[in-house]
Formats: sequence, C-alpha cells, structure tokens
Amino acid sequence: MRRIIVNIAFIIFAFALQICIFPFIPFLYASPNLLIILTFTYGFSLGVEEGMLYGIICGVLMDLYFAGPFGFFTLLFLWIGYLNGKLTAYFYEEYIVLPFIVCTISEVMYNLFIYIFRFFIREKYEFLFYLKNIVIPEVIITLIFTLLLYRFLLWYNKKLRVLDSRGMD
Repeated sequence: MRRIIVNIAFIIFAFALQICIFPFIPFLYASPNLLIILTFTYGFSLGVEEGMLYGIICGVLMDLYFAGPFGFFTLLFLWIGYLNGKLTAYFYEEYIVLPFIVCTISEVMYNLFIYIFRFFIREKYEFLFYLKNIVIPEVIITLIFTLLLYRFLLWYNKKLRVLDSRGMD
C-alpha cells in the first residue's frame, strides 16, 4: 500500500513538473513527457493491473488539465499502461534496450493518438510538420529523461516493495 501511495505522489509531482516547470525552461525545445515515462515504467516492471491503475491516474490528471472531452487522455494512458503491462514477461532489470524501445513506442503512440483525434479530424493534414516539430523532439527529450529516471524508478519501487512486505509480516 505504501508503494501505491508513494507512486501516486510521484505521479502528481511529475505532472506538476511537466505542466508548470518544463514549458518555461528556455533551452528545452520540447518538454519531456514524464507521465509517459512513469506509466510505461510502472506497467512494464509491475504488470498489467498496476500499469492500468497508474495509467488511469495519469490520464485523469491530463484530462483535468487540458480542455476537451473528458476521458481522452485517460483512455490513452490506460492503453499505454495495459500494453506495457503485457510486456512484463520480457522485463529484466539489467536489460536497458527494451525499455527504450517500449518508451519510444509509447511516446509515438501518444503523439499519433493526439494527432489523429485532435488535428486530423479537424482536417489539419500537416503530418510531416507535426512529426518534425513535435513528435521527434519530444521523443528524443523523453528518451533522455528516461535514461535519467528509469533506473531510479526501478530502484525505489524495489525498496518500497521490500518495505511493504516487511510491514505484512
């Protein structure tokens, strides 16, 4: 239980950073998507149920912040948590290439979902412009932050899992 509470607090902190701080840092061309990093890490390392739980939490926070139909981001993050949770069977803590591939796919999926349902439907067909100016910079900066955060997220979840199991005894 302690792990879930700490992870939710971490999600809220990451959301605040992503929305309130990162857009105002002048040398960042694109903002890293910390909620994607957290959702994919939790789903990939902890399983489908927790990936979906944290995906719903991240999605609700995004839905509350951005205008539009409520549930748009919740559905997206729920799917990201579910799909990454399905890959838990391939999770090895020492293996770093697969998490980067999974993060890249999650980030591209996130941006394609936004493009299709926010731009393409409104007849804005400049996909190459969107790809060059939004998707690629965001994928790159998110991968850099994944490199910085992924091991830390695994480490503290392992510590919290040990603390939770000691509390159960």
